[in-house]
Amino acid sequence: MAKLPSGAFALDRNGKVVVSTMPQSFPDAQMREIGERVLAFFRGAQLAQMPLHELNVYYPSLKVTARNLRGGALIFLSPQTLPKN
Repeated sequence: MAKLPSGAFALDRNGKVVVSTMPQSFPDAQMREIGERVLAFFRGAQLAQMPLHELNVYYPSLKVTARNLRGGALIFLSPQTLPKN
């Protein structure tokens, strides 16, 4: 079982990663994929005249928080603890 990622990265308005605290083992392609989806979401919200400043996505084992930075984004990935039965 792979360790879940923890860290943050910032994208410019073109989707280029400008800074990252993600582990070096975290694939760049995966970072770009997450970034592209986040930027597309913020752009879609803006086109619908519903500009958003923050997006939170909760998965069973991972939380993704993204903040809109005037066309770019700051994205945080943090593991979630699974409830014990």
